[in-house]
Amino acid sequence: MIDLNIAGVVPLSTIDWPDHLCATVFLQGCPWKCGYCQNQELLDPRIEGEVSWEEVSALLDRRRGLLDGVVFSGGEATRQDGLGAAIADVRARGFQVGLHTAGAYPNKLARVIGDVNWVGLDIKAMPEHYREVVGYDMGGKGWQCLDIVLAEAEQRENFSYEVRTTVHPDSMAGRFLPDIVAELRARGVQTFALQEARELGTSAEFRKQAHSWDLERWQDEWAQMVELVENAGFSKVYIRAAQGA
Repeated sequence: MIDLNIAGVVPLSTIDWPDHLCATVFLQGCPWKCGYCQNQELLDPRIEGEVSWEEVSALLDRRRGLLDGVVFSGGEATRQDGLGAAIADVRARGFQVGLHTAGAYPNKLARVIGDVNWVGLDIKAMPEHYREVVGYDMGGKGWQCLDIVLAEAEQRENFSYEVRTTVHPDSMAGRFLPDIVAELRARGVQTFALQEARELGTSAEFRKQAHSWDLERWQDEWAQMVELVENAGFSKVYIRAAQGA
């Protein structure tokens, strides 16, 4: 029996894995406290899941031939020990596997990445600034996960990834985006996504903060960030603006 605390499932998604039709499984619980997190209800690991793995399996059996794969998201998907067994079950049913991770658990990521086809990894900030973003000095773990992802990409032709950074007017990531981009390029990152934070699903504190932003000034700053990223030398770039995203 596969033991996963599943908060919910999106039966069909076109946005959680670029160029793939997938079902997205949201796992409960995350150790980090990012203000701009759009899944605040998924942070507390003590909340019981609403979906059983048997229900997910039945959905996948019905969707065979219609879906390219399954994405495990969260919360922080690698937090749960049952993830490896769930990935194996998905693969046995003939689906590819995608994984969203914030980079909180490098050892757990290393254990499952060999059975994953694609990873979307959040790089929150430069390592020394993680406390301001996630609430803890965990930058070393986040960037260690980057090394794991890049090593896997070097070893396997059937593995791909994107590294993504989320920014907003008060973000450390936005303030130091040139440093982040330079370090990512120095490490050999080829696929990068720049994401603009959205209010939907965030905490009341973050929404209150957002209402004080000078949006006209921010649009100029955002345009400069987009230009920086598009000219940084990445092989593939995704720009995900808040409006219409």
